[in-house]
Amino acid sequence: MLEPHYYKELIEAGCDEAGRGCLAGSVYAAAVILPPDYDNPELNDSKKLSEKKRYALREQIKHDAVAWAVGIVTPEEIDKINILHASFLAMHRAIAQLKVRPQGLIIDGNHFDPYVYSEGEEKKQLPYTCIVKGDGKYQSIAAASILAKTYRDDYMQQQALIYPHYDWENNKGYPTKKHRIGILNYGITPIHRKSYNLLGGELSLNFKE
Repeated sequence: MLEPHYYKELIEAGCDEAGRGCLAGSVYAAAVILPPDYDNPELNDSKKLSEKKRYALREQIKHDAVAWAVGIVTPEEIDKINILHASFLAMHRAIAQLKVRPQGLIIDGNHFDPYVYSEGEEKKQLPYTCIVKGDGKYQSIAAASILAKTYRDDYMQQQALIYPHYDWENNKGYPTKKHRIGILNYGITPIHRKSYNLLGGELSLNFKE
């Protein structure tokens, strides 16, 4: 069972992202504040859950959470600032949308760009802790991973209807063989990440403008 909270004395938001390793599409992140006494033993790292379970838990999280939000960073932005900082920016955008301001953040992973906010004329930084594999350790991070994953999957399903040659309905933009064959045969789309090595290995296409 995952731990309910890390910052037991603070209003805590768990944050996680989805889509960092994809060749195409935006990166999504979510921030979730769960009630102080909340404990849901079904929450887990979204990668360890079935698709059906993820979507069922998404609705439960949205119903039960004190606050939740999803942030998005586009492929164009990813190419400008790199995927690591784009992932943090997506988290920042999710945190900024929370209807309750958290007092502490727990972040899945080992790095984070600090979240700074304004209070009057003063700039303040939210305390944060990075937790490696945190989506398998703390419930609020697991909840964030589920929201980020399912909302990004919805987005890639929509993009698959617009660009049908890349098997996105199955691979969600990740670098599978069918995805790369689609790139070879049909070229790239407006939502491919041009800063990535889209063909992998020794095969590199220069899509930078």
